[in-house]
Amino acid sequence: MQDDLIARATSWLAEDPDADTRAELAKLIDAGDHAELAARFGGTLQFGTAGLRGELGAGPMRMNRSVVIRAAAGLAAYLKKNGSSGGLVVIGYDARHKSADFARDTAAVMTGAGLRAAVLPRPLPTPVLAFAIRHLGAVAGVEVTASHNPPRDNGYKVYLGDGSQIVPPADAEIAAEIDAIEALADVPRPDQGWETLDEGVLDAYLARTDAVLSAGSPRTARTVYTAMHGVGKDVLLAAFARAGFPAPVLVAEQAEPDPDFPTVAFPNPEEPGAMDLAFAQARASAPDLIIANDPDADRCAVAVAQDGAWRMLRGDEVGSLLAAHLVRRGVTGTFAESIVSSSLLGRIADKAGLPYEETLTGFKWIARVDGLRYGYEEALGYCVDPEGVRDKDGITAALLVTELASELKEQGRTLLDLLDDLAVEHGLHATDQLSVRVEDLSVIADAMRRLRERPPGELAGLPVTAAEDLTRGTDRLPPTDGLRYTLDGARVIVRPSGTEPKLKCYLEVVVPVGDRAGLPAARARAAELLAAIKRDLSAAAGI
Repeated sequence: MQDDLIARATSWLAEDPDADTRAELAKLIDAGDHAELAARFGGTLQFGTAGLRGELGAGPMRMNRSVVIRAAAGLAAYLKKNGSSGGLVVIGYDARHKSADFARDTAAVMTGAGLRAAVLPRPLPTPVLAFAIRHLGAVAGVEVTASHNPPRDNGYKVYLGDGSQIVPPADAEIAAEIDAIEALADVPRPDQGWETLDEGVLDAYLARTDAVLSAGSPRTARTVYTAMHGVGKDVLLAAFARAGFPAPVLVAEQAEPDPDFPTVAFPNPEEPGAMDLAFAQARASAPDLIIANDPDADRCAVAVAQDGAWRMLRGDEVGSLLAAHLVRRGVTGTFAESIVSSSLLGRIADKAGLPYEETLTGFKWIARVDGLRYGYEEALGYCVDPEGVRDKDGITAALLVTELASELKEQGRTLLDLLDDLAVEHGLHATDQLSVRVEDLSVIADAMRRLRERPPGELAGLPVTAAEDLTRGTDRLPPTDGLRYTLDGARVIVRPSGTEPKLKCYLEVVVPVGDRAGLPAARARAAELLAAIKRDLSAAAGI
C-alpha cells in the first residue's frame, strides 16, 4: 500500500510543471510522510457545478498547475465535442497565490486545443469576467478564484457562453473529459498564441453599470468601503466616480490585494471580526453606510448605524431592500431567489404583481430563470442587472444600495426605516443561520443521515407540518442534497456547503406585525424562536 502511494507520488512528480509544488512533493517523498501523501493522493478533486476549489499544494487532491491543466483540457474537449471548435474562451483571475499561473495555463491549453483564448488584463472582479463572456461573444469563460475561502485555497469556476455558471449535465460531461486525460504530456501547451485583453473590456463593463441606476436619482450617500484584501477597489471606485457618488472612504489596511489576507481569519464579510476595521473607520468617518466586497467582488455586504453602533445587515435584509427599491422604480420581469433565502421576496413580488421563482442554491440556477430581472441569495449575492452580468455582482449591487440610501437620505430616512416599512407591510421575516465548520466531512454525512432517519416532529415548540428530502427533487426543483422543514410560522433548510467543509442550516421565522409600535415585541419573539430552533435543530442533528 505504501509502496503504491510512493509510486503514484513519484509519477505525479515526474510530470509536475511547477517548481514550487515539485519541491514540496519531493520533500514529502524523501521524508516518507505517508499520512500527508495519502491525504494528497487518496483521490482527486471533484469537478462539479462549483468547478474546482481546494487547498493549494501538490497532488490530485490539491489545487495546482497539474490539476488546472487537466481541468482546462477537459473543458476544451467538452467545448469541441459540443460544436465550439475555434470559439473564444475568456479567462479571468483574482490576486490569490497561483491565480495568474492558473490563468496562463488555461490560455495555453485552450490555444493548444485549437480554441481562441483571451485573458483579462489584470486581476479583476469575477463579475467583469461574467460580463466579458457575453460582451465578447465567447463560448465559455473561466475565473480563477476561491472567492472568500481561506488564503490557502484557490479555485476554478467555469461559465458557458450564456454567461452563467455550469449546471448539470455539463459538469459531469466536463468531469468525464478530465478523467480521460492520461498524462500531461498529451496536453499541448504552446508558449504563445492567446490574447491579453486591454482595458476596453473593463471600460465596457463600467459603461454598462449606468443601466443599474435611475437617471437623475440622488447620489449623496457617503460610504466607507473595504475590498477585504481583494480585487474590488479600483473597479468600485471607478464605478462610484462614474455614477457621481461621493468617493468612498477606504479601509486602508484592506484596500490593496494581498493573497495572505493578513487582517482577517477568513476573508468573508459574514465571518466574525472581518468587518472590525470597517466599523472602526466608520466610527471615525460617520458615513451613511459601509460597503464591503469579498475578495473577488462578486458579493456585497452592507452595514448601517444603529443605536450608536454599526451592524451588518443580513443578506436577506439587503435582498429585500433592493427588491423594494426596484419595485418602487417600476421594473418588470421575474424576481428570483434560492430556496435558502427569505420568503419575503416572494411577498414583495406578489404584492407588486411580478413573477417570482425559487431555485436551488447558487447563481448558476438563479441566473437561468426565464425573464429574470432581479435575483439574490442570502449569502450576500445580488444580480441587479442580468442583461449585463448573469451572476452575482458586488459592484453593481453596491451602486444600487447606495442609490437607495441616497434617496432615503433626501427624505430624512434610512435603510432601517425601509426595513421597518416592509415588516409592517408583510410581517417581520427574521432569518438566521446555524453553520458548523468541520475537519472531518463524515460529521456532515452523519448529521444528514441522522436527520433523515429521525426527522424532528417539532422545533421551538412549533409543529413540523412538512418534512421534505430534497434528494428526491420536487415538481419545481431538481434533486439536491438537502432537507426542508416547514413549520407553523417558520422554515428550516439543512444542506452541506458546496464550497466549504460546512454543514449549513438556514432558519426563517415570520411574525405578524400590526403597526410600527408592535415591531419591538415582534423582534423579541423572532429572536426567541430563532434561538430555540437553533438549539432544537442542533440536538436533532447531533452537532
